[in-house]
Amino acid sequence: MQEALPLKALRPLRTRLGWPGAMRLAWALLGTAGPLLRASAGLGGRTLLQPWSRRLLKALRVQVALESPLPAGAPLWVANHLSWLDPMVLLSLRSARVLAKVEVAAYPLVGPASARAGLRFVDRRDPLSRAAALAWLGAALKRGEPLLLFPEGTTTRGNSLGRLHDGGLLAAHRLGVPTLPLRLDCEAPHYPWTGDAELLPHLRTLAAGEPVRVRVRPGPCLHPGDFQDPHEWIIAHRSHLTPLQRHELEPSI
Repeated sequence: MQEALPLKALRPLRTRLGWPGAMRLAWALLGTAGPLLRASAGLGGRTLLQPWSRRLLKALRVQVALESPLPAGAPLWVANHLSWLDPMVLLSLRSARVLAKVEVAAYPLVGPASARAGLRFVDRRDPLSRAAALAWLGAALKRGEPLLLFPEGTTTRGNSLGRLHDGGLLAAHRLGVPTLPLRLDCEAPHYPWTGDAELLPHLRTLAAGEPVRVRVRPGPCLHPGDFQDPHEWIIAHRSHLTPLQRHELEPSI
C-alpha cells in the first residue's frame, strides 16, 4: 500500500504527460533534490553545481554537445542565453560561480539552494543592484575564480543576439582577465524559455517532448591586452556569441 502513494501523486502529471513524461519529471525533481538540499544547508557550495547540473540534464534528456575542446586559461566564460537550463549546460562542463537575474532567486527550492551554492543575483532594473553585482564580479575576477556570465541578461529564441549589458565584460577588460566566449545553439523549439513563460510548465514541456541537444561552440580565448579599445573588445564577444542561422547548423560528427 505504501508503494502506491507515489504513483497516486503522479496521476495528475500522467494525465497531461503520459507515464513516461510524468516519470521523467518526477525523476528530474526527486533525483536532484539531494544536492540542492545539501547546498541549501551550506554544504559543498559551488562544487555541488556540476553534479547537480549533470543529473538534471540527464533526467530531462538534455544532451550537451561540445563542438571542440575547451581552451584553458579563461576564468570568465561568456555565453548567449536561450533558456533557464543554459547555466546547467555550462556548469556540467565546469564548476563556476554565476551572475543570474534576480527572478531565479524566487524559483522554488532552486533559488535558495543556488544562492548558497554561489550564484549572485542582479536586478538589472535597479542601479544599486547592478552596481553591487559589478563589485561582486570584479572582486571574484581579481581572486581568479571561475565565473559564468550571460551578458544579454535575458533569453532569446536563438535567432539573434540581444543587446549586451557590457558592465561585466568591461570589468574583465579593465582587470586584464581573459574570457572564453561560448555560443549555444539548439534546434529543438521547446528548449528556449523566453518572455513570461513559467518554470513548471516549461519543465512539463521538456519532460513530455523529444530529447534535446544543445551545442556548445567555444570561441578562442580573448585576452584584454589584444584589445586596446574596449569597444573592440565588446564587438569581438558579440561576433563570437551571435547565433548561427538555421541553415548554417550542420550535424555534429
